[in-house]
Amino acid sequence: MKRFALLPLFLYSLSSFATDVGVVGLFPGKAILVIDGAPPKTYAVGSALSSDTKLVDADRESATIVSNGKRYVLVMGQTVHRSAASSGNSVVLKAGDRGHFMAPAMINGVGVNMMVDTGASLIALPAADATRIGLNYKAGRMGRANTAGGVVNTYLIKLDTIKIGDIELHQVDASVIEAGLTMPLLGMSFLNRMEMRREGDQMTLSKRF
Repeated sequence: MKRFALLPLFLYSLSSFATDVGVVGLFPGKAILVIDGAPPKTYAVGSALSSDTKLVDADRESATIVSNGKRYVLVMGQTVHRSAASSGNSVVLKAGDRGHFMAPAMINGVGVNMMVDTGASLIALPAADATRIGLNYKAGRMGRANTAGGVVNTYLIKLDTIKIGDIELHQVDASVIEAGLTMPLLGMSFLNRMEMRREGDQMTLSKRF
């Protein structure tokens, strides 16, 4: 059991059907999960986690489960608690160890771990993440930006969809930065459509329109 002590833990509270799933290990086709506080166990893709919850995908970055017909992407290192009273238009994020709020998102159906940044006017993606998502970002409008590493190329694009929890937006402006950015940023092109409330180490995003 001690070998799991230093692994980052992501807990996703599926409140409406009282199943908590924690990820303590990720591998291609398998995930080591903690279900409702039970000892960690390795599950292969296709395994039933409970009567209404199934592991449907896993790689080194995330695990995807389906429960009651809804898909949830779980990544390691952050905590997201979903409110049972939610209408599907809000999600609660918890601050990580360094005080940053992290959001496990789906961009065009691909899992991306993003940092909330109210100082970024747009969603900002490193070029490597844009390529992994399958974005043809070089077809976007080219620009230049000053970074700590100097002036770099940027490309203005629109994301077909971005989904965090049950909040889903379409045709959202984003910028792809070719160098100098290591973490995808959840900027104001998404956040300006949210009501943001912070209480201690929790932030609630509620969709306004």
